Amino acid sequence: MTVKIYTTTTCPYCRMAKDFFKKKGVKYEELNVETNPKAAAEMVAKSHQMGVPVIDINGKIITGFDKQAIENALAVKA
Repeated sequence: MTVKIYTTTTCPYCRMAKDFFKKKGVKYEELNVETNPKAAAEMVAKSHQMGVPVIDINGKIITGFDKQAIENALAVKA
């Protein structure tokens, strides 16, 4: 399973999402869009918006910290 989370350093919902993944034991790659312009462009291309967090779980794009959507995407075996 591949999980990427696009974040900024000041985003409280990004911290909530990362905490959620840690509690669930889900490994993820964090990409800070403030310091990484390539990641920012990738995030916009995937989500068509600038808000964070954007979470990519095996190609399923979730914008914001939507716990139910994250749980549903994690439940799908890829």
